[in-house]
Amino acid sequence: MDRADIESKMTELLVSELGLEKEKINPGASFEEDLEVDSLGVVELLMALEDEFGVKIPDEEAEELLTVGQAIDLVEKKLAG
Repeated sequence: MDRADIESKMTELLVSELGLEKEKINPGASFEEDLEVDSLGVVELLMALEDEFGVKIPDEEAEELLTVGQAIDLVEKKLAG
């Protein structure tokens, strides 16, 4: 799975799981500031990412995710193994 596929699925999850507007979602978007996702929303997203991509995201790594792009990078890294 390439980065574009991951980004596309991430966008779909943000829209379906958190009800965000697709137009606001881009790799540079901050979860808290730009997308107004609270910490509970980020946890929901992480659980959805783990299910969707079959990866495990430890809390230490999850705490460092501030933007959509960082989440894409992390999933890409996990899938590359």
